[in-house]
Amino acid sequence: MSRNDARNPEPERTYRGQPAEARRAQRRGRLIDAAIDFMTDGEWRLVTVEKLCAAAGLNKRYFYESFDGLDAVAAAAIDDIAERVQVAALAALAETAADPVERQAHAAAAAVVRTLTDDPRRARVLLGGVAVGSTAHHLHRARVIRRLTAVLVGHARSVHDVRLESDPLAQLAPAFMIGGTADAILAFIEGRAVVTHDELVDSLATLWLLTGNGAVDLAQQRAAAHPD
Repeated sequence: MSRNDARNPEPERTYRGQPAEARRAQRRGRLIDAAIDFMTDGEWRLVTVEKLCAAAGLNKRYFYESFDGLDAVAAAAIDDIAERVQVAALAALAETAADPVERQAHAAAAAVVRTLTDDPRRARVLLGGVAVGSTAHHLHRARVIRRLTAVLVGHARSVHDVRLESDPLAQLAPAFMIGGTADAILAFIEGRAVVTHDELVDSLATLWLLTGNGAVDLAQQRAAAHPD
């Protein structure tokens, strides 16, 4: 079978109670999961399509129905983890929208920590705890994290009802917070930070609030001093 043939979608029929689309999604998920294993084991640079398919328990022909190559699988793994984090965090924020900001911060921190520590591989791949391959992968991961940060920062600004774009803190605070959060979570799963799960969540929420509220207060003071 040629690569082009392998990319052709299978007929849309039900097999053992599952439609073709659901079966393709399952196969794609198995390939991504196998890729994450290789990434966290430090073997990604040595992986081949054949090895990845064998680890996923799939025939090689199924690889090309979802991916053009190994770089695409690595990018998909990073995207999948980031989406899980974003969905969990936004759901937590939506559930606590009527609560004080302290409760919202704690709920978001709990959602992020739970998503990344229930399966520590996710934290290592998304937050930089492992090398995922080429420079392109590192750049893609950085872009994904910036997009994720922008979503959470956008929510924070709506809560505080203040725009920080004109203040230098707008450029530095998000990077400071996401970088610190990433290293704190990696320190937890690697055993460098000897704290409980609940202590990690409480500490992150506290640090987010101290940094966020402090930045807002200072930005408001600067704006009042220079109203133009």
